[in-house]
Amino acid sequence: QVQLVESGGGLVQPGGSLRLSCAASGSIFSIYAMGWYRQAPGKQRELVASITSGGSTSYADSVKGRFTISRDNAKNTVYLQMNSLKPEDTAVYYCNAAGVVTITNPFRKSDYWGQGTQVTVSS
Repeated sequence: QVQLVESGGGLVQPGGSLRLSCAASGSIFSIYAMGWYRQAPGKQRELVASITSGGSTSYADSVKGRFTISRDNAKNTVYLQMNSLKPEDTAVYYCNAAGVVTITNPFRKSDYWGQGTQVTVSS
């Protein structure tokens, strides 16, 4: 079984910064992509940023230039550095691991989600 554990959420003032972390654990052989999604009240979950095992990144237009995603493949950990935060960034942020291959079942790729961490941007 694979688990994703997120940390780093909280309350921050507009213009401030936060760093989210997500560590994947379990009998992992490889992870194709790791990313962050967010869901605000009354809205659909949306992709914020993703990064492949090769380092290719993708960002939502609304966070380009403010957020940076990075990854430590050896630790199966992904980070999201969020700068210049705005009230509209307020949401529950979820970590996702896509294309996960485990040692116990190397012929199957699966996706996993973290439990979510709240980010609130408010003065």
